[in-house]
Amino acid sequence: MLFLGLFILLEYFFIDSNELLNKLVANYSGQVIFGVFLISETFLGLIPPEIFIAWSAKSVSPWFYLFVLASMSYLGGIISYFIGKQLFRIPSIKYHIEHKIAIHISNLRKWGGVFVFIGAMLPIPHSVVSLACGLINYNFKNYVFWALFRYVRFALYALVIFKVF
Repeated sequence: MLFLGLFILLEYFFIDSNELLNKLVANYSGQVIFGVFLISETFLGLIPPEIFIAWSAKSVSPWFYLFVLASMSYLGGIISYFIGKQLFRIPSIKYHIEHKIAIHISNLRKWGGVFVFIGAMLPIPHSVVSLACGLINYNFKNYVFWALFRYVRFALYALVIFKVF
């Protein structure tokens, strides 16, 4: 919500986001935008998803595009989870996790569902939470269940963003 407030503030004083979004829709295909989004959602969530949600509001089928974006975000999180599992195979990372932060990892495994829920719903990079879950070998079935709240987040944000744009 903080990002949304900042975006509206920038819109009011500095940029015409409708014009910017119209240019994105006119100049780039959906495949390009979806590809950039998947990469962003897989690798540290560098571009806030709210920008893509606003972009989907300008598309020919906003709710379908939103569903595709939410699905790509969910998939990007799963890819990040497996990247984390692979990183755990690196001896120095494995040693650090097992010896230096073991007590925190125990709590994270115990309360992992809350951690994944927060990562799915709040404007923190979902891919970072997913990567961490893979690193600590959090139960994958529990991860994919709690990560489904990503869809809820996209729908809630769309209800606000679609009214603004």
